[in-house]
Amino acid sequence: MQTLADITKANEIGQQIPISNMFGAFKSTMIKSGGYLWKFAPKLSQPQKYRLRKRMQLVDANVDAIHNGLLLHQLEKGILPGVNASESLTGYKKLDNAKYNMPKESSMAPEDKYSTFNPNSKNYRRSLHREPKWTKRSFRENPTHF
Repeated sequence: MQTLADITKANEIGQQIPISNMFGAFKSTMIKSGGYLWKFAPKLSQPQKYRLRKRMQLVDANVDAIHNGLLLHQLEKGILPGVNASESLTGYKKLDNAKYNMPKESSMAPEDKYSTFNPNSKNYRRSLHREPKWTKRSFRENPTHF
């Protein structure tokens, strides 16, 4: 293995340094070995499914808490006089959509929880962990009949 002093000395006298000698720790990659560099498991593992369900439950709880808090605040200010709090709208479209139109985790079928619509797949479904940023986005809404 060459030291930094050897590399500097070789550069001063104009010698070419082979790249494989320069990056010793990264010399043999999976691509050079003939395999895939990025591998995906064919299915979601049980811990991944568990964490996904917990994230969805946390989102459901947060949406309910924010919705109820906004309704209480509006009732205190007198903006919504005498309206039933469980069925009223807050005036925030995205929050109302998340509360009333998006399904809750407990009401979703397993195929909807762990897969998403993909028009290019054979059965129009794609495993959720194959989607980019699948832990940060919501995939609760699919086209009708899928």
